[in-house]
Amino acid sequence: MVGTAETLSILRRGVVDVLLEQELEAKLKAAALEKRPLRVKAGFDPTAPDLHLGHTVLMQKMRQFQQLGHEVIFLIGDFTGMIGDPTGKNVTRKPLTRDEVLANAETYAQQIYKILDPERTVVAFNSSWMGSMSAADLIGLAAKQTVARMLEREDFHKRYASGQPIAIHEFLYPLIQGYDSVALKADVELGGTDQRFNLLMGRELQREFGQAPQVVMTMPLLEGLDGVQKMSKSLGNYVAITDAPQEMFGKLMSISDELMWRYFVLLSDRAADEVERWQREAREGGLNPRDVKMLLARELVARYHGQSQADAAEQDFRARFQRNQIPEDLSDVVLEAGEAGIGIATALTQAGLTASNSEAFRKIREGAVRLNGERVSRTDLHLQAGETWVAQVGKRHFARLVIR
Repeated sequence: MVGTAETLSILRRGVVDVLLEQELEAKLKAAALEKRPLRVKAGFDPTAPDLHLGHTVLMQKMRQFQQLGHEVIFLIGDFTGMIGDPTGKNVTRKPLTRDEVLANAETYAQQIYKILDPERTVVAFNSSWMGSMSAADLIGLAAKQTVARMLEREDFHKRYASGQPIAIHEFLYPLIQGYDSVALKADVELGGTDQRFNLLMGRELQREFGQAPQVVMTMPLLEGLDGVQKMSKSLGNYVAITDAPQEMFGKLMSISDELMWRYFVLLSDRAADEVERWQREAREGGLNPRDVKMLLARELVARYHGQSQADAAEQDFRARFQRNQIPEDLSDVVLEAGEAGIGIATALTQAGLTASNSEAFRKIREGAVRLNGERVSRTDLHLQAGETWVAQVGKRHFARLVIR
């Protein structure tokens, strides 16, 4: 049996804040004594049909709780999804229709068991309780907080100070997210660092309703393939868990060495001391980071597609990339893209792979240009912000293009 100290060490991995850690320790001890699992909640708004690796940071932590014997609640915010999460937005977010929310929610339910144990997972929809709440109930809930308290939230404060409109229904979002914890009697809630205000709202409302306040655990936002902005489908810097095995493997091999270690901490099941040893050996020059990156890519592809597909993806990558003799010390070239992206010829020229755009066009027509090992045939190709590509011109000229 895992002791409390060891449990806390496992759960602390990759976490930014535990509010409050002494409360988590007390809850774990009480759960062990009473032989009951903790109820661990994490909410997901079904705003897009596919989950990406950024979403799975929370799910990995949920899985750790499951492995320690606890119950997790995968809460699909089908009611809040129709409001639209205002977190980090400087304008009112367009609400989704009921049909859009339900379609996206259905795909979520199909994807989560690639990570979570079905036997220890409760899938809940917050429309189950919010849909039956009367107008009087909602007014009563709204009466438990003040406008001044809502304006303490950083994004609301900034919008108010700059004269940007804030719709009344946006104030309801953190209240409803907080009430979800009341309805579910959550012991622990997980969320990204950008959700801190909403998560703490759950603690406040649980006290208001006579419940023991939940422990809040915040997780970092995973950077996308560009290593700068958080992973997002809208930015194009994402790895979807439904990506084809070869595509997923190639995307993961394109990340920078520095970002790789962060992916290990937040996404991998590898032991923390093993990853730390690899990092130390790579820093001292005794280990090639590329070899470790392949282990990461294999692990994640195997998780979502199976071991045989991971083996095939690695073989495909080695055939396409290593036989082209890509240098191990490949440097990043950061290129700025406009709204339409950056043209392939301009990108090659700015990266120093061709002397001019006209030479770039000629090399493309000759079949001498490759991106991520695939021959480029279109001279009108545009690379988009958030993408990372290994570009090759001829047999010897390489660069990793980071498009921003």
